[in-house]
Amino acid sequence: MIIGIGIDIIEVSRIKKALDMWGDKFLNRVFTKRELSYTNKKKFSHENLAARFACKESVLKAFGDTRVGIRLKSIEVLNDLKGKPEVILHKEAKIFADKNNLDNIMVSMSHTNNYAVSNAILWRNE
Repeated sequence: MIIGIGIDIIEVSRIKKALDMWGDKFLNRVFTKRELSYTNKKKFSHENLAARFACKESVLKAFGDTRVGIRLKSIEVLNDLKGKPEVILHKEAKIFADKNNLDNIMVSMSHTNNYAVSNAILWRNE
């Protein structure tokens, strides 16, 4: 059963501006080492970072009014061997998911040079 959906869109230029202002401080506050390792290998790393940022935001929106206390870094967005994005929850995000019996989070992401978008669907088996 679907129990939550979320969507987010962000301008890639906002990620570039955040990097220009705060650099590694921004990256290390929002992204995990595995996410940064993946995006650093990409030709269009800003776009990939923006897509992951949008994905994290879409997951938070799908959670509902729980943003307080859930940091973006506790939502990790990786790709499986076929390239499909998947969400791995850590710390407070994992506690929230366990408490609410969330069995799966399905996400999709896309980006252009200017925008990145993502949607998330929270799923509970019943």
